[in-house]
Amino acid sequence: MLQWYDYIFVIVALVVIVLSLLQGGKSEGASGAITGGGLNVFAKTKERGSEKIISWLTFGFAVVFLFMALLIMVLNSVAASQSAAESSSSSEAAAAAIRLLTASF
Repeated sequence: MLQWYDYIFVIVALVVIVLSLLQGGKSEGASGAITGGGLNVFAKTKERGSEKIISWLTFGFAVVFLFMALLIMVLNSVAASQSAAESSSSSEAAAAAIRLLTASF
C-alpha cells in the first residue's frame, strides 16, 4: 500500500524528468556530433536567464529526490522490521495458546 510520501516521491520524480527535458543542449545536436561541431564540450558556456533557473531547479529537485529515496528506504526497512517483530510475537502467542489448549486434554 502506498503511503503519503510515496505520492510526493512520484511527483518529485516527474518534476525532475520534466525539468531535465526542458534543459537546452550544450552542443549543436546530432549534426554537430557528425560534423565535429560539438567538440567544444569543455568550453566555457555561461547559462543565462531561464536556462540558469531551470538548471538550479533541476539540481534542487534532484537533491530532494535523492534524500526522499533514502528516507523512503529507511522508513520501509523500519516498517518491515516492526511487522516482523509483531508477527513473531503473534506466532509466539498462538503457540502458547495451543500449548494451553492441548495441556487441558
